[in-house]
Amino acid sequence: MAIAWASAGRGLAGEVASQPPAFSSADCLDCHLDPSTTRTVGGQEIPLVFPTNAFARSVHAVLDCVDCHEGIPELVHPSPLPPPNCAGCHETEAKEYAGSIHGVSHQLGASAAAQCWDCHGSHDIRPVRDPESPVFKLNLAWTCARCHSNPGLTEEYRMKHPEAASHYQDSIHGQALLKMGLVVAPSCNDCHGIHDIKRSVDRDSPVNHLNVARTCGKCHLGVQQVYETSIHGRLLLRGDKRAPDCTTCHSAHEIEPPHTGHFKATSDRKCGQCHQDRLEYYHETYHGKAMMLGRPNRAPDVAACYDCHGHHDVLPASDPASHLSAANILNTCRQCHPGVTAGFTQYHPHANPMDRENYPLLHAVFVGMTSLVVAVFVFFGAHTLAWLVRTLYLYWHDSKTFREAKIRAQKDDEWFTRFTPFERFLHLLVVSSFLLLVLTGMPLKFYYTEWARVLFGIIGGPDTARVLHRFGALVTFLYFGLHLLSLAAKAWRGRHTLRDPQTGRWRPGRLREVLFGPDSMLPTLQDWRDFVAHNRWFFGKGPKPQFDRWTYWEKFDYLAVFWGVFMIGTSGLIMWWPEFFTRFLPGWVINVALIIHSDEALLAAGFIFTIHFFNTHFRLEKFPMDTVIFSGRISKTELLHERRRWYDRLLASGKLDQFRVRDDWEGWKRIARGVGYLFFSVGLILLVLILYAMGRRLVH
Repeated sequence: MAIAWASAGRGLAGEVASQPPAFSSADCLDCHLDPSTTRTVGGQEIPLVFPTNAFARSVHAVLDCVDCHEGIPELVHPSPLPPPNCAGCHETEAKEYAGSIHGVSHQLGASAAAQCWDCHGSHDIRPVRDPESPVFKLNLAWTCARCHSNPGLTEEYRMKHPEAASHYQDSIHGQALLKMGLVVAPSCNDCHGIHDIKRSVDRDSPVNHLNVARTCGKCHLGVQQVYETSIHGRLLLRGDKRAPDCTTCHSAHEIEPPHTGHFKATSDRKCGQCHQDRLEYYHETYHGKAMMLGRPNRAPDVAACYDCHGHHDVLPASDPASHLSAANILNTCRQCHPGVTAGFTQYHPHANPMDRENYPLLHAVFVGMTSLVVAVFVFFGAHTLAWLVRTLYLYWHDSKTFREAKIRAQKDDEWFTRFTPFERFLHLLVVSSFLLLVLTGMPLKFYYTEWARVLFGIIGGPDTARVLHRFGALVTFLYFGLHLLSLAAKAWRGRHTLRDPQTGRWRPGRLREVLFGPDSMLPTLQDWRDFVAHNRWFFGKGPKPQFDRWTYWEKFDYLAVFWGVFMIGTSGLIMWWPEFFTRFLPGWVINVALIIHSDEALLAAGFIFTIHFFNTHFRLEKFPMDTVIFSGRISKTELLHERRRWYDRLLASGKLDQFRVRDDWEGWKRIARGVGYLFFSVGLILLVLILYAMGRRLVH
């Protein structure tokens, strides 16, 4: 293009030769080679020495000064000169410029808008293909950036993309062009035009919403053809402005390689700009939660929107060519879950459990689990509050006696075994695995909070958290299995108790005595009586009841572990191995498992960190911690104060001395207390975070 301009200039010079200019270039240089020739601009003296060497190498070297600087009346002329008349030689380009955003801005009085010499240079204009030209492919981005990254100009003229230049430099296009020197990579003019740059709202602008696909298609023709057959492309071809174009997903200037983790991590939010309703429930799946909690610039190993719906070829599921059509959905799922069967495809990735009409089963499960959570906390919350009030009342009315009794229970000389070393070991497994499961699971439930992102960042991201969570699950199955084995071994060792000592025959009645005896963890009618008596004591309507080896609230805690391991464990296994379970179960069972697993986990965490902590640690007579689960021993004073029935039963049967202990607990109780306080503190911190997350969701 620049060579053509130079040729036209030489032709014009030939015509001018027959009509000599009023002044020759030599006349002009008499002054403009004199260093004393200056002009005052803003109070500063600016030298007006003409750059003869640079001009000699320019495309306009054959022209005289007055060919561009027309209308000079005399050698001593006004300063500054009128702007050069580029249109005299470059009529076509001048017309295009006049209709561009730069030209129109000048007509409207925007004096700082770019003119010919701002891009091409002034006296040193080089051909476009000259590497030293400011509009050479490798230099053009820097040339445009002189204005489009100038804070003063971008603010004065309210430019829409003041960071465009810096974003382009970091983009895949900018990296290819500016760092790798690949001149086939697009620069500013490839997308915006050359002299006819228009605003994006102008319909004939190459960056207008309706034209972007064709503009990108100049380089990405195959992608354009695929896109135009998609649901998005069809909408765009019909002129629907809601249809996304290339920049909707890839951005205009920040284009990055689509295989990067950052692109994948932000892709769901880009889809959500138009599909917010679908994005909301995608975020409720493991895929969506993990994506939200992913580490910066790294996407977790889960499916993003385009993994299922396609990239440029997105089509409605009803279209036979869609990735989600009945004929193709199985192969789409197998991209991440190889070997799955057709049952897996019945999973609902955007299911709304509150939508009773479209998801009746999920709605029923959701309502049932929510009701269970609310009922448990209401019931035991009232029980705990009544107990707390009663204890405070007794403390305020006779604090001296209360404190003395607490000290005697802790400093007694007689101690008895309450938990065996094996039972304490199992409890250690329970505590450690439970905290690990809560630490790695609750951030997923409350993925929308900042603390969830911070916690996952500390853990190492969703992929690491997933491994740790599954390890916690294995420990859970381990302690549960060990406990069942211990029960089986205990039953085998006590099998002789089922026979009549006189006849030696098996008696069914003795089985009932074993299963529902005072040493059993199964609930009995006596537990109901204890519960009623205890509540009467809360309100001052009766004496404080005495308990046997196990209280009614301890039996509830114990049986809750069986319920929790079954419900949380089964649902967790379904989500862990969905490929296996959907071989004989429909895919929507994964949705059901997620609801059960999530709500049961919330119920367990909330119950342990509130109700259980109060029953064992927050009661004034136990505060700040009951160490029996670490030491395994209980004082005689505490036995007589709280478990008198058990003490009397052991005394009457002559077994009391079998439970009497003398060990080195004093030597290592500080270590045990330290571990206990650590677990205790983590639980309380998690409780506060959970309550904050639930409150935030209710408010919003």
